[in-house]
Amino acid sequence: MALVVFSCVLLIVATTLTHYEVLNLLTRLLDRLHWPGRAKLIVAVLGCFIGHGAEILLYGAGYWLLIISAGHGSLGGTATPDLGSALYFSAETYTSLGFGDVVPAGPVRLLAGVEALNGLLLIGWSASFLYLEMERFWRRRER
Repeated sequence: MALVVFSCVLLIVATTLTHYEVLNLLTRLLDRLHWPGRAKLIVAVLGCFIGHGAEILLYGAGYWLLIISAGHGSLGGTATPDLGSALYFSAETYTSLGFGDVVPAGPVRLLAGVEALNGLLLIGWSASFLYLEMERFWRRRER
């Protein structure tokens, strides 16, 4: 169980730093682009998607390593214990979609709860970022 708790903390830190770097990179990139606001918005949304995809990948790898290598639970249901199932489960958990055909069992359930909360915070951070960028685009258009 200690390894699962350590993994939770490590993944929170890793995904938060990843998200910070993605948004920081997007901010600098959007400032340098001399494109219309609509095009910049598409870049910002796609950048956020890439960031969230990387974070889902980190959690998916965490599930897979905890289950396959360390034996700290399983993903039950119709899933086979492979990286693809771990990534699918991670995506549905990160987005707070809820458990579908893949359900965690054992200590790894703690990671699922942490991922849902972390995903909610990071998605909210992206929404706030996109709102602020839209506000900047509109302010520039009014000048």
